[in-house]
Amino acid sequence: MDFKAVIFDLDGTLLNTLDDIADAMNRVLNRMGFPQHETEKYKYLVGEGVDLLVERALPASCSNLDLIAACQQAFVETYSEFWSVKTRPYDGIPELLDTLTDLEMKMAVLSNKNHDMTQKMVRELLPSWLFDMVLGARPYAPKKPNPSSALEIADALRQPLSKIVFLGDSGIDMKTAVGAGMYPVGALWGFRNKDELAAHGAMRMIEKPVDLLKFLLEKD
Repeated sequence: MDFKAVIFDLDGTLLNTLDDIADAMNRVLNRMGFPQHETEKYKYLVGEGVDLLVERALPASCSNLDLIAACQQAFVETYSEFWSVKTRPYDGIPELLDTLTDLEMKMAVLSNKNHDMTQKMVRELLPSWLFDMVLGARPYAPKKPNPSSALEIADALRQPLSKIVFLGDSGIDMKTAVGAGMYPVGALWGFRNKDELAAHGAMRMIEKPVDLLKFLLEKD
């Protein structure tokens, strides 16, 4: 298919961020006197930005907007301090990025995490690789699954949409890829399951990062 570029989701695709997110949110919940959650549950709370993460983590009975806002701010502050305690690239990601670089494949990152935090995490945990563009959530741009930021990246990469693979671990990522006219590939090592990826348009699913290379090097 002669793909020319790969856009990566960040959390659950390039980096395993789950423990640090869960720990930061649970610190806030504990401080506020609310029940905490098992780490695994956070796989289904994350993906659509900080505000929704916090709202989902709070008890359903919590409807005080000021309190919700205070918890959101507390999470941002806590996570900003502790985000890198356990977070690391997934096994196989460094080798994948090395080979894509050797193949002169253009690479970008698109996340629903805060833009500055997204850039910081890529800069500090993935410093050895050149990404042509790294975008997180920005106040003026709709979050995924709205395809606008993915299209912005495609424009910057100057590649046809049909030549861009979008690799992510959630239905949100698959919907983003479909909406942008890119090729959606589901990462099964991430936070969500195969059924969710398939239901939202994944055209290929891979179990390990190296499998992306096998796919990209397939002959038509």
